[in-house]
Amino acid sequence: MSEVINRYSQQILFDGIGRHGQDRLLESRALIIGCGALGSAQAEALARAGVGKLRLADRDFVEFSNLQRQTMFTESDATKRLPKAIAAANHIREINSDIEVELEITDVNHSNIERLIHGCDVILDGTDNFTTRYLINDACVKHNVDWIYGAAVGSYGVTMTIRPNESPCLRCVFPEAPAAASAPTCDTAGVIMPIISIVAAVQVSEALKLLTRQTDSLHNSLMQFDVWRNEWRHISFGEPTPDCATCGLHRFETLEPDSHEFAAILCGRHAVQISPSQPVQVDLAALSQKLRSVGEVKANDYLLRFRSGDYELTVFQDARSIIRGTDDIATARSLYAKYIGN
Repeated sequence: MSEVINRYSQQILFDGIGRHGQDRLLESRALIIGCGALGSAQAEALARAGVGKLRLADRDFVEFSNLQRQTMFTESDATKRLPKAIAAANHIREINSDIEVELEITDVNHSNIERLIHGCDVILDGTDNFTTRYLINDACVKHNVDWIYGAAVGSYGVTMTIRPNESPCLRCVFPEAPAAASAPTCDTAGVIMPIISIVAAVQVSEALKLLTRQTDSLHNSLMQFDVWRNEWRHISFGEPTPDCATCGLHRFETLEPDSHEFAAILCGRHAVQISPSQPVQVDLAALSQKLRSVGEVKANDYLLRFRSGDYELTVFQDARSIIRGTDDIATARSLYAKYIGN
């Protein structure tokens, strides 16, 4: 017990947390969806704060282009092309060996989101697209789990905390996703690390308030920041919208199964992700042997990389594939069918 007090002594001295708050953190479980720039910062901060159980869900692997802003990762992680969830867990165990880390190397979708949030006290958004955020929103409203939205692009960032049945949900504020090409992305505007640090810091602060039951200190707004233009503002909100499709009418459309595979253009990657419609496990060794006759293959315990001409396919054990060299979903689907199968 004295070791606990010593490790978290400065945090316990803070009136907002104290000893009782620290005990609550140690007993809590947080889910981080997406372990990229925002998610890796969230994971490190929560591990250092002593949140006892961290569940990490991410579909991607570490690349050198990540290192400019994804502070959890190192050149060694990128060289090994480790899945981000694995790399993050490895570093968390060195930061705080008392933390229990649960790994999910997966694409978060309708088939697994409800299982992933089960047993969690708070969900933190580390994703890069509204499709997944609406999915998180539907699942959290349905199961009454608090979650914290966050996004960053260029020098601009935004965050809000959603408490089902108490605050507006994401769809109350954004009834529809932004129209295609109507907003900047990291493909067109890039992103700088300071805005990542700010958005993640606010998300983590809100998570600590929720987990220690200091809800009177929540900011209760849509917070917006632009660190280059020196703009800081928040838009206060009131009650949930009565006719909101999600929290008002309880229609959870994103949780309904689809009949086709998932496809998504990956921000800033010149790549498309393809996921099968049904859960499946791939024998990476067998697939590697099959593909060696038609292209260059490299593999580790978690994924396989295959290059053919201008395209590179990275295949995970759950049959997901990231196809680099194209932003065209139809082309990516064709390559997936050609080399991986239906």
